[in-house]
Amino acid sequence: ISSLAVYAKVNPMGFIETPYRKVTDGTIDLKTTPQYLSAEEEEGMLIAQANNPMNENGTIDAERVIARMEGDFPVVEPNTVHYADVSPNQIASISASLIPFLEHDDANRALMGS
Repeated sequence: ISSLAVYAKVNPMGFIETPYRKVTDGTIDLKTTPQYLSAEEEEGMLIAQANNPMNENGTIDAERVIARMEGDFPVVEPNTVHYADVSPNQIASISASLIPFLEHDDANRALMGS
């Protein structure tokens, strides 16, 4: 790893952690500070994307959402999700997140640009 993702940090044990918001019964907790989880703590958790439609209370307004769980990307009901990403660009590094329209760019160009 040459650079950390945007919101990532290294914990006292030397593991990389990234922030997530807790989801309870399909409602994202927007009031509390996000929880930082390591890869080990993410195991077995359904994690929704940050760009899911939601109302002003944080309730996800979709019948099904794309989540990730241990390398898989299932489409699930919002009430089964455990956590949600804090930001859509959370997976990119600082330099990669500065590339405009990164998601529509060729992978080789994105790597060279970052």
